[in-house]
Amino acid sequence: MEAFLLGPSTRFRHPITALPKSPTLRAVYTNPSPSFRVGVRCGLRDGPRKPLWRGRVLSKEAIQAVQALKLAKSSPSASANSRTDGDDKMAEVFRGKIARLLKADLLDVLKELQRQNEWGIALQVFTFIKKEAWYKPDLSLYSDMIMMMGKNKLIENAENLFVEIEKEGVLPDTRAFTEIIGAFLQVGNVDKAMHMYNLMKNSGCNPDKLTFTILVRNLEKAGEEDLAISVRRDCKQYIDSPEKFLQELDKEYPKRRSIKLV
Repeated sequence: MEAFLLGPSTRFRHPITALPKSPTLRAVYTNPSPSFRVGVRCGLRDGPRKPLWRGRVLSKEAIQAVQALKLAKSSPSASANSRTDGDDKMAEVFRGKIARLLKADLLDVLKELQRQNEWGIALQVFTFIKKEAWYKPDLSLYSDMIMMMGKNKLIENAENLFVEIEKEGVLPDTRAFTEIIGAFLQVGNVDKAMHMYNLMKNSGCNPDKLTFTILVRNLEKAGEEDLAISVRRDCKQYIDSPEKFLQELDKEYPKRRSIKLV
């Protein structure tokens, strides 16, 4: 985690849950167990992401905005202050083309930048979106951004985005937790991935099939058999037909050996 498409009349995809006063997730999250790093080769999703225009045609304004942002980013400069010049050109694009975009087009620009894996520009656009008058905290936007940071192994950015969710006054949902778990596994940090998994369950947010797929696959790749067995057993509590799900998982990834639930 996938596609996030917002029509002009659609406001938000996920319901917003009010933030309890105490205890805060941030207080728990900022004191995780010590990190244990292990090389894990994994992705949050397999295969390329589908082009945005398969679900919705980008407007001419959105296409031009994406092109202008990428041009400003890559614009060469012979001066010693090339970075400053590049920042000035990017700021000019934001003051011009980006500022004139309608809500739907602006969200489309963000999605297209994510599809093209332009994570640096996407972060700037996301920051711009959060300053818009119409903006309200949207977990799907955060989840998409966390997934993008995890894909690029930018774990500090992913962590900051996750913590920022609570600062917005909302609680992470299943997908947000799943994406941050996947991000930690991307960089081989099994301890923090399991910490977030336990925090997810303790907060009353139920893991789903995607959560279990990401955890089981990567724990087994990392040689963490005991943890993998424990997560497999959790399937019995959280999903329907757990044996069937695990059989399908083992069939899709045949290197995994089947472990019976008890």
